[in-house]
Amino acid sequence: MNKFRDRADAGRRLGQQLSRFRGEDVVILGLPRGGVPVAAEVAKALNAPLDVIVVRKLGVPFRPEVAMGAIGEGNARVLDQRVISLAGITEDDLRTVEREARALLKSRVERYRRARPRLELTGKTALIVDDGMATGSTARVACQVARQLGAATIILAVPVAPAHLLETLTDPDEVVSLISARDFQAVGQYYRDFSPTADEEVMQLLDALAQRDSTSDSTGGKSTGGGQDAADDQEVEIPAAALTLQGDLHLPAHCEAVVVFAHGSGSSRHSPRNRYVASILHDAGLGTLLLDLLTPAEEADRGNVFDIPLLAQRLTAATRWLASHYGPSMHVAYFGASTGAAAALWAAADAGSQVGAIVSRGGRPDLAGPRLAAVRAPTLLIVGGADTQVLALNRAAMNDMRGLTRLEIVPGATHLFEEPGTLAQAAKLAAGWFTRYLLPARDGVPLPEGLP
Repeated sequence: MNKFRDRADAGRRLGQQLSRFRGEDVVILGLPRGGVPVAAEVAKALNAPLDVIVVRKLGVPFRPEVAMGAIGEGNARVLDQRVISLAGITEDDLRTVEREARALLKSRVERYRRARPRLELTGKTALIVDDGMATGSTARVACQVARQLGAATIILAVPVAPAHLLETLTDPDEVVSLISARDFQAVGQYYRDFSPTADEEVMQLLDALAQRDSTSDSTGGKSTGGGQDAADDQEVEIPAAALTLQGDLHLPAHCEAVVVFAHGSGSSRHSPRNRYVASILHDAGLGTLLLDLLTPAEEADRGNVFDIPLLAQRLTAATRWLASHYGPSMHVAYFGASTGAAAALWAAADAGSQVGAIVSRGGRPDLAGPRLAAVRAPTLLIVGGADTQVLALNRAAMNDMRGLTRLEIVPGATHLFEEPGTLAQAAKLAAGWFTRYLLPARDGVPLPEGLP
C-alpha cells in the first residue's frame, strides 16, 4: 500500500499535483486540525495564502466517531440522513449534539483567528484541503461555507479518499485525490505517522504562513523559499554504538546545510514545535534531520534524559552519518531545546568538530558545564522573557563561553514558547542565525534585525 510519511509529506505531494494553480487567484483553506499541516505545504508549493475553514463533525451520540453530519461557519449544516435513520437519531438527539458542536465551533474560530481577519474569498478560487476523507460530511459543509463566503470556484483536495465517495461528491467544482482507495477503511491507514494535530500546531502554521506573506509583500513578492518542489524526504536509520537511531531527513533542492535537531526531555522527532521550527528552516533553504536520541525504552528512565554525554555521543554519531552520506561540503548545525541544547554544545566542544552554528531554544547550556569554553561554533541562545529561571542559567552559561555567543530574549514567552507568535519569533531568529553562518553567500533571505 502506498503510504505518506506524515501530513507534511502528503501536503508536499499534493502541492505538486496542484501546481497548475500556482499564480492563480487562489486561497488555500485547511480543515482543522489535521488538514492544516497538509494545507500549509500546499500553500508553500503554490505560493498562495493560507487560512482555515472551520467545520465541526456531528457525531452519533453513542458512537461519536461516526459522523451523521457536520456544521460550519455561517450556520452551514450538512446531514447524512442515511446514518441518522440507521442510528435512530431523534430531533432532540440532533439538537443536543448540534448545540454542543456549535459551542466548540465558536471557541475554535476565536482561537484560530485571534486578531487575524478571515481572508476574502469573493470571486476567488477556494482550494479546500484536508488530510483525507472518510464520509465526506465535513468536506461537503466546508464547500458550502466557501460558497456562502463568495468563492467563485471550489476545489477540494485530499491525499486519500474512498473511490466510491469521489464518484458521488457534487458540492465542489473539482475533486483532487492522490489515492482513490477501493478498499478504504480509515484515513490513518494511509499514513506511517498519523499523530494527532494540536491546536497549537494549527496556530503556529497559520502564523508562519502569514509572516511569509507579509515578508513577500514587503519584498515585492519575491519568494524566499528553498525550492520545495524538488525536496527529498526520507526516514533514516543511523547507527550509534549498539543501537539504531530513527530520524526524519528533509533536504530542500540544492541543499547546502543540514540542521540536526536535539530535542529536550518529554519531546521527540514528532514534536509539533520541532516540526514547526523545521518548516521555517526549510523555507530558508536549510535541510533538517529530526531524530530521537534515545530509544523508547531508554526514555522511560528519566536519568537518561539528563545524561548529557550520552546524548552528545548520539548527536555526534548522527553528524558522522551525515558526513559519510553527503560529504564534507554539506554544512552541519545543531538546534537544541532543553537538555538537547546542552548535548549540542557538548558535542560541538569535541576537538575537530566541524559544526557550523548552534541555536538553543529554551535550552540548558549550563548542563554542558566545563565543555562550554571549548565551543567555537557561533551560538545563539533564545530564551523566553517569562522563563526567568532558565534565562538566569543562560546568562550564567554565557560567561563561560569563549566563542561568538548571543542571547535573544523573546518577550512574554514561557519555557515552551506556547504564547501566540513567540515560537514563530524564535524560529525566525534561528533561521536568520543559521543562514548567516551556514549560507553566507545566499541572497534574498532576510535576516532578523540586530543579529551580528
